[in-house]
Amino acid sequence: MDLELFKLRELPFRLSPDPEFLYLSKAHARAKAYMESTIWFTDGFVVITGEIGSGKTTLIETFVSELPNDVVVAQIGQTQVSALEFLQAVLVQFGFTPFQMKKAELLATLNRFLAEQYDADRKVLLIVDEAQNLGLRVLEEIRMLSGVDNSKEKILRIILAGQPELNPKLDAPELVQLVQRVRLRFHLNALSADDMRAYVLHRLEVAGSQGREIFQPDCYPDIFRFTGGVPRLINTLCDTAMLAASNAERGQVTVADVHAAVEELQWAEFARRPAAGPVRATPTQRAAPAQPPERTLDTPAGTPLARLLVMSRGRTVSERGLYPGRLIIGRASDADLRVDSPVISRHHCQIVTSERLCVLEDLNSSNGVYIKNQRVRRHNLNDGDVVSLGSHQLMYIDERPGTRVDADGDSASTGSHPRPAPLGEATQT
Repeated sequence: MDLELFKLRELPFRLSPDPEFLYLSKAHARAKAYMESTIWFTDGFVVITGEIGSGKTTLIETFVSELPNDVVVAQIGQTQVSALEFLQAVLVQFGFTPFQMKKAELLATLNRFLAEQYDADRKVLLIVDEAQNLGLRVLEEIRMLSGVDNSKEKILRIILAGQPELNPKLDAPELVQLVQRVRLRFHLNALSADDMRAYVLHRLEVAGSQGREIFQPDCYPDIFRFTGGVPRLINTLCDTAMLAASNAERGQVTVADVHAAVEELQWAEFARRPAAGPVRATPTQRAAPAQPPERTLDTPAGTPLARLLVMSRGRTVSERGLYPGRLIIGRASDADLRVDSPVISRHHCQIVTSERLCVLEDLNSSNGVYIKNQRVRRHNLNDGDVVSLGSHQLMYIDERPGTRVDADGDSASTGSHPRPAPLGEATQT
């Protein structure tokens, strides 16, 4: 492809993961925030599923690249292994040479390593990609590893990522104990038509388009029709279409170029492909916490517009749905959400929920309200925000489809603009 013809600095649709080409749909932002929650929770265990090419691996790569220095990571991508080989692979990631060790020695070495990292105030994270290939015995080993603790808290944090087949495997009766330890599960769907267009424009902008119209507007419906919004397929089709335009010595991609690319790739419409039917969205769900909640709060009937996970010392202690109206948070007995801590004011802050957004407001508290280590007086909450109140944290999970909130409280389609990452950023191929 002639990049000079398009006046671009680099190829915009490479299949290899590259954090510079960040685009976060609402779903990708939430999946990324859930991965990052494993660092907040001492017993973090998250499962992310998605179709082939939906961006799981790139989310993982970007998440890992942004981890602080006090996090030690074992990242496993080869999952067609025995239980013994899996334990060996984990230890290799931690710098050991375990190939002559028997299972008892493997487990002893791993337990000793986890204890040493805990004593050194380092967090240990195990990430397993392509987890749908794991056998039941390997998953049982992961369950056992997830239970390693120092009598007060879990030491190992875990992320499992895989294709949709992972969900029925986890729901098998033999793995009920494993699933009980999972904190969050999320299914990553393909991009919407609007998100797909924003995704293409963003990648072109990063590659140097400077707002120039590389793809004619009438290309996008056909790109969506043949890719179904799957990022990897979008990259393949757009790259091939740009090559067709380059061969014709044009600096702009036309519908004819898209059709030529489809013919070159021998693709059928996405909806007509044997494996393409509608993707069933798996709702996010949270397993019952290992520790009982401090307090069970009554909530109105119906589906909440958003949720709060209340955390203390890395553990979830309660969960609260947010419905239209005002929720007062504080130490007082008449607070709607009571947080029992001497550093929390009687009426510390409030969240005002409407159909469009949720607004956090400090009620002149003594010790303040913080988001990302910055004190805030009023803040329009976005999916994945973590609000710090003393030693407690409130993780905000927005259940509204397809909108984000800007700093002025205006809602915006996530298809029109890349949504700000709540806790970090990611890209996908």
